[in-house]
Amino acid sequence: MPRTVQDILDHADELAHRFEAYEPNPEDEREVEAFVALRDAVFSRSSAERSIKAAVEEARAQGYSWALIGSLLGTSGEAARQRYGAKQGA
Repeated sequence: MPRTVQDILDHADELAHRFEAYEPNPEDEREVEAFVALRDAVFSRSSAERSIKAAVEEARAQGYSWALIGSLLGTSGEAARQRYGAKQGA
């Protein structure tokens, strides 16, 4: 359902009023340390995953089997190949 320009402006005015009238509730505040720790952990995992991918590519280039690579990763060779191998059609 199309909205008129006036509908959009009225809605914007309502949102602006709600924003200006907002009073934060101190009980809703959270410590930021937990968020920062989680963000840092996700960044570390992402960095580690990139390192593993590069190492797997190098190991394959040097002729190591998927079975050996999988054993080092704690999985089967087939699972390692599916995760880190070249995508079909890519």
